[in-house]
Amino acid sequence: MQTLDTLAALPDGALSSPAAQRNSGVILGVLKAHLPVRGRVLEIAAGSGDHALAFASALPSLEWTPSDPSQEARASISAWVRAGPSNLCAPLALDAADPETWPQDRFDAVYCANMTHISPWSATEGLMDLAGRVLRRPGGLLALYGPYREAEVALAESNAAFDESLKARDPAWGLRDREAVEALARSHGLAATRRVQMPANNLMLLFRSA
Repeated sequence: MQTLDTLAALPDGALSSPAAQRNSGVILGVLKAHLPVRGRVLEIAAGSGDHALAFASALPSLEWTPSDPSQEARASISAWVRAGPSNLCAPLALDAADPETWPQDRFDAVYCANMTHISPWSATEGLMDLAGRVLRRPGGLLALYGPYREAEVALAESNAAFDESLKARDPAWGLRDREAVEALARSHGLAATRRVQMPANNLMLLFRSA
């Protein structure tokens, strides 16, 4: 599981992410305002599963399907599923960069947090291709959370240092340019509709299928 967070192991086999615990409330506020009342949500790179549990619990009319390519992550998510609400589904072994692992089902929304900068660009390319395929049209929602570079906004010192640390770990990692992400989304039929400033110099980027 690719994460920069220090995870806590719980007795039931689940892992807990302090960062996910901290930011789940503000992310949920944005999701509540833009997700449909009912439908199906696919979460990409769900990691420990903290977000999946929190959002499925808070949004009982939505079927929430988490996914992650990491067996360790899926084991943690499965532990949360066993203790969670009935609308939280078993995790999929989905790799955004590998179309062979993608589901054929349709979803009303796709959610992905903190993946684009902790993965090669090919994973973001795959994410947009996947979202373009599985989102219901028109108006299916793609919601991204994390730090981004922006041409019109000075990069915060903390984000600049974070970017350097990511590239030191793996040259293929690093903060992505928001404009490049939005251009990639457009090439897959997804229009950027909203940019929401979040705490700690993060953003929520929302896209809709045409």
